[in-house]
Amino acid sequence: MIAIVINSCKKGGQSPIQALFTGGQWQLASVQVSYYTGNVTDTVVMINAPCIQDFIFNADNTCTYSNFDCITQTSSPAQWTLTGNQLFLQTNMVCKDTTAAGSSMPFSNAAIQTLGQFSLVLQTGDIQPNYSLTAKRQIITWGFVRQKLNGVD
Repeated sequence: MIAIVINSCKKGGQSPIQALFTGGQWQLASVQVSYYTGNVTDTVVMINAPCIQDFIFNADNTCTYSNFDCITQTSSPAQWTLTGNQLFLQTNMVCKDTTAAGSSMPFSNAAIQTLGQFSLVLQTGDIQPNYSLTAKRQIITWGFVRQKLNGVD
């Protein structure tokens, strides 16, 4: 009985969802850009990146991204966190890209669509739940697969 009370009072360092993020490096497998007018899909474009892009989450809540937009780079270590309901990933990571601005914060507020031991799907862009039925929106869906980190699953 005492062991049950003691074990129930222990505080874990990471939630199970945080542990899934930090369990390895995530390699970009697919990018889908969907264009909408209101809730009607106008077009969907699949983008096949011709390079390896990796997203790494560390247990100390830092993260890096390598080769974003197929530009040889590794982002400076940035902070990552999950919202209280653990449905959104937030990072302050800045990556060079091919936009006119030359850099972006692609995962500053990303909706977690799927998270498992071997797959991660994030959505970015115009992901707010309320929008005008005439508003033009763009949603980017990022699909990642988990890779071994230092030869360990």
